[in-house]
Amino acid sequence: MGQRTILVVEDEPLIAMMLEDFLESLGHSVTATCESVQDAIAEADKGGFDLAILDVNLKGESVWPVAERLRAMRIPFVLATGGHVDPPPAQFANVPVIEKPYTVDRVTPALEAAFAKQ
Repeated sequence: MGQRTILVVEDEPLIAMMLEDFLESLGHSVTATCESVQDAIAEADKGGFDLAILDVNLKGESVWPVAERLRAMRIPFVLATGGHVDPPPAQFANVPVIEKPYTVDRVTPALEAAFAKQ
C-alpha cells in the first residue's frame, strides 16, 4: 500500500495515541489528531493527508459532517466504532469500518479497503 498520511479523528487521547503508534509502525504518518467535529472539519479544509480515520461518536457528537466534507473532497476515510452505535447513514453504508479496540490486524485491511474504493 505504501506510506500514507492520515488524519485521526478520535476523542479519547489514549486511544488516539495507540492508533498513531499502530499507523506509524505500519509506515504511515499522522498529520493531525482531532477530538471534535469542528476541529476535524478545519483540518479537512487544510488538506495535506491521504485518508482519515473517523471515530463515529466524538463526546456525543456525530462525525457525519466530517464524513460529508471528506466525501465532497474525494478523500477516503474509515469509520471507527466501539460497537454500541446506530448504523451509519445510508450514504456511508459502504465505507470500511474498524471495530474498537484497534489492533494492527484490524487497521490494515480497513485502510486497504478505503484506498481500493477511491
